[in-house]
Amino acid sequence: MAKAKKVAPKAAKPKAEKAAPKAPKPIKEVMTKSALVQHLAETSGVASKDVKAVMAALDGAILASVNKKGAGAFVLPGVLKITTQHVPATKARKGINPFTGEETTFKAKPATVKTKVRPLKRLKDAAV
Repeated sequence: MAKAKKVAPKAAKPKAEKAAPKAPKPIKEVMTKSALVQHLAETSGVASKDVKAVMAALDGAILASVNKKGAGAFVLPGVLKITTQHVPATKARKGINPFTGEETTFKAKPATVKTKVRPLKRLKDAAV
């Protein structure tokens, strides 16, 4: 029988620590679309023409997702979630006006679709 060689364990490589993402500088004023395009182009080092194309693609993706035949929801990871909610029609009904106490007829309302935008964790944390 052959003797088993003892193999020295490999030296453990020090794990590269992930650098915590630095917080972006606060922006003091509300941006217009062109200001946003310029800001994104400067910070990412991409041409403003390309940034406009990406924003148009994002716009198209959101509209296609919340469309009647789409998924009904869109998520921008970590930032926001857009959902649609179907609200059924209501019939006309009699009731009492809470302000005057008089009996009135409340009008019928057609079925509608509401769009809701929910902030996600990173956006909530940034607002604090």
